[in-house]
Amino acid sequence: MARKHATQEAVRSPLPASGAPSPSGSEPRPQWSLERLAQVETLPPGEAPLPLTVLLPAYNEQQAIGSVLAEVVEALRDWEFQYEILVVDDGSTDNTAQVVEQFAQQCWQCPVRLVRHPQRRGAGAARKTGIRQARGQVIVMLDADGSYPAAAIPELLRHFPHYDQVNGARTSEQGRWPWLRVPAKWLIRKLACYLTGRNIPDLNTGLKAFRRDEMLRWLWVVPDGFSCVTTMTLAFLTNGYAVKYVPVEYRPRIGRSKFHPVKDTLSYLSTVLRIVLYFRPLRIFLPLAALMLLLAGLKGWYSFATTGTLQESDVILFTAGMMTGTLGLLAEVVVAHHRR
Repeated sequence: MARKHATQEAVRSPLPASGAPSPSGSEPRPQWSLERLAQVETLPPGEAPLPLTVLLPAYNEQQAIGSVLAEVVEALRDWEFQYEILVVDDGSTDNTAQVVEQFAQQCWQCPVRLVRHPQRRGAGAARKTGIRQARGQVIVMLDADGSYPAAAIPELLRHFPHYDQVNGARTSEQGRWPWLRVPAKWLIRKLACYLTGRNIPDLNTGLKAFRRDEMLRWLWVVPDGFSCVTTMTLAFLTNGYAVKYVPVEYRPRIGRSKFHPVKDTLSYLSTVLRIVLYFRPLRIFLPLAALMLLLAGLKGWYSFATTGTLQESDVILFTAGMMTGTLGLLAEVVVAHHRR
């Protein structure tokens, strides 16, 4: 696994010594410190923590990765603390890794590291590798295809440590298949808003900043595929973290898109339902139980009015509604127990 390491190892943390309030407001958060970070996840030997990691997952992005790296360096020119740029090459078959290595050699003062997967494992797997390998207490993650402006990074960082995750909400849609993507994303986003009880301007944005120590807790739910960023957003929203959105420009990507319209749309939908089932099961079970009981009541009234007695189907529908509600309550108890 070839890697380019940052040239400087000293660190000055811009983070406060006292903890911010917990998402639920019930008790203060643990102190956000280098010591706490070391307890949560062991870093590679000899690598000291840094305030910031900019994570760029890449697969066959040789056309864009060089300009994206240059944009990131320019965006952080006035950043007074140390940082690193971590590129995770997800088994690219083009010259993505070579472009990154060449950039690191030419810009020798730029803190660029490269981690390579021997074969393609998926967009989510690349991000999970990057989060585990990152040395930054805060990670800013953006796509390596040039679609997100690196100039927005300082604006995202400005909201720490008051928020646990800050997302760039895209102001336009520039991807392929807009006739399918726009209505599908709108419907799935509205479903996610209802299920989480939160307003979500952009559910699957690829530009996000978050606390590494908190994201490490939820990597077990992050899939290896394209719905990974959706999962990262929902994991924080459904567990009471402070999440903020800031509007950002969205540009046409450089190179060929890897988005599969039907497969990835279904993946987004299943991700929303799966994450809510993990963390807010009553949001799904309760409406289903209520609908079944309502149908049982209406059908029972009709059966009694027309035949003078209830039918077996009425009893089955009523029983199914009660069992669904009971399962939801049990699932909620299990979730609450694991949160303790």
